[in-house]
Amino acid sequence: MADSSQKILIIQTAFIGDVILATALIEKIHAFLPESEIDFLLRKGNEALLLGHPKLRKVHIWNKKEGKQKNLSRLIRAIRKEKYDVVINIQRHFSMGLLTAFSGAKRRIGFDKNPLSFLFSKKITHLFGGGLHEVQRNQMLIEDFTDEQAAMPQLYPSQADFERVSSYKTTNYCCMAPASVWFTKQFPREKWAKLCDTLPASQAIYLLGAPTDTALCEWIKAQSTHPQVHILAGKISLLESAALMKEASMNYVNDSAPMHLSSAMNAPTTAIYCSTTPEFGYGPLSEVHKIIETNTKLPCRPCGTHGKKTCPKGHFKCAYDIQIEDF
Repeated sequence: MADSSQKILIIQTAFIGDVILATALIEKIHAFLPESEIDFLLRKGNEALLLGHPKLRKVHIWNKKEGKQKNLSRLIRAIRKEKYDVVINIQRHFSMGLLTAFSGAKRRIGFDKNPLSFLFSKKITHLFGGGLHEVQRNQMLIEDFTDEQAAMPQLYPSQADFERVSSYKTTNYCCMAPASVWFTKQFPREKWAKLCDTLPASQAIYLLGAPTDTALCEWIKAQSTHPQVHILAGKISLLESAALMKEASMNYVNDSAPMHLSSAMNAPTTAIYCSTTPEFGYGPLSEVHKIIETNTKLPCRPCGTHGKKTCPKGHFKCAYDIQIEDF
């Protein structure tokens, strides 16, 4: 791809963390093709992540929950009108394979695990495990016109985002994101409270998360004896959270989206793994990071590539065997 003025679309319609990690492709393509126009397609609800992104021309939004098929047809028509030179599909689901196949782009690149990959102009073997990180897997999609070295994911909170959280930065502080969509990815709430109690009383602790995480944060605050636990869950946006995490002395997170927020800001990270493991390829990427997991060899861990709603064995030892002293 010699022409540096290509029009390129990146597709990642999965969850928040997946979108954050996919921003590494934006960085890499922009570095190698600075004159290119880069667009991004994501699912409705995640668009705030890329608000004001300086290296994107446009963000397309797919509403998967309301009139899914009608919205997909409308989206395909809109993508075809854009006349993209290259479509890079990270997703491995049929719907995005269909969109890629009918995008009208001359170069349609995606993973071989997509059921419609036979309609792509180039398909890449999707390698999972073995310590290969997701950003390295994704990089394989574009290495023939960039190189083999993956870029770091990056988000761009605005100056206003930094200003909105500036009042929380008047003292030494750390951030904690105690919630996860999946039960087996979430460090138990009583252990979060104990972790708070081990931190210096002079250090503020900010509990981050979505509005739905407020009750969990309130429980942790009530159970902790730490004098400076503050609940920001539901009060600040994703990009504001990223702006706050950037200057924290430490960010304590589950194997979940906030870990990737921290990576995208190159903020210090302590990542807690319960049922999953870093070997799946979704570990922290910040220069300063630490991984916390049980030292007990459990035959049931990992119990799957994603989290589960309950512990299949009923004991959740992968979480409860983690010692607070290990932090």
